[in-house]
Amino acid sequence: MSIHQEISFTGNLKRVYDAFTNAKLFSEFSGASAEIDPEPGGKFSCFGGMILGQTIENIPAERLVQAWRVANWEPGVYSIVKFEFEEVSDTETKLILDHTGFPEDHKAHLEQGWHERYWEPLKKYIVS
Repeated sequence: MSIHQEISFTGNLKRVYDAFTNAKLFSEFSGASAEIDPEPGGKFSCFGGMILGQTIENIPAERLVQAWRVANWEPGVYSIVKFEFEEVSDTETKLILDHTGFPEDHKAHLEQGWHERYWEPLKKYIVS
């Protein structure tokens, strides 16, 4: 199972990238608590502990890869989330999401969740 989404943001690359790697900024755009260690091997928790995982790879302002799970999944079940950041211009950033390895029956919920919990609030936050 996989999800591939490409989203454009009206905002510079650093601001979009920082929203995924800085817990304070993530909490500001999402409206929920977060703890994020963006270094490889570092752990993260967001949406009050509903999403948990570990950073696998972080190339600043280019790519972030995480072992990612929803807290109510079976123990030991992780998926892989890859965010790629592309600068379109000084004021536009393209984000490419590839999410793989999640339980099949969660695909529709995850696809919708990326839009509702990440892209829509982030678009509003970036332009504010």
